[in-house]
Amino acid sequence: MVRFFPKEEKFFDYFDQASDKIVNGVELFKNMMQDLSHAEEKARAIKDVEHEADRITHETVSKLHTTFVTPIDRESIYNLITRLDDILDLIDSACERVLLYKIKSSTPEALALIGILERAISQVARGVSELRNIKNPRTILDICIEINRLENDGDRTFRNALSILFNSTSGPIEIIKWKDIYETLEDAIDICEDVANILEGIVLEHA
Repeated sequence: MVRFFPKEEKFFDYFDQASDKIVNGVELFKNMMQDLSHAEEKARAIKDVEHEADRITHETVSKLHTTFVTPIDRESIYNLITRLDDILDLIDSACERVLLYKIKSSTPEALALIGILERAISQVARGVSELRNIKNPRTILDICIEINRLENDGDRTFRNALSILFNSTSGPIEIIKWKDIYETLEDAIDICEDVANILEGIVLEHA
């Protein structure tokens, strides 16, 4: 039977492009936090990636408004692309805080949270790429389980980071600075779990 209104597959390309930007963004941020020399220059590179991700999000939403038949539920498309964008927005926010607070060197706890975020983002990118194979859902569901595990790991690492911070000899201003940065990173990890929940919902809808 001929389909007069074929499904628009471009959305999968947008998802892949968005996840690529997030992978790039967290890598740039990790490198920045490992060596905070020339931090402003490194921050500009992250901001450029964030702007590119915003463009992809806007293109996706515009395409959604003009597409008759979508490959997956419209609400799921919107929720997925905006939550992907939110991850990079938070990476950029963490970067801005590092500059604002004039952070000169990182902490082991910050690097640990960034490492968890990087691994969670890697799984997010894998899950997004697997949407093209939605009829074989096991891979996506396994990825979602791993993202959930990483989010739990992030929660524990965040609590440990706060414990170390509050029991350190740092002054109150330093404590406020690092608490804000840690919370921003933990929020980004939480949104990775939000993406996993969206992916799981898409899979179950099409099972």
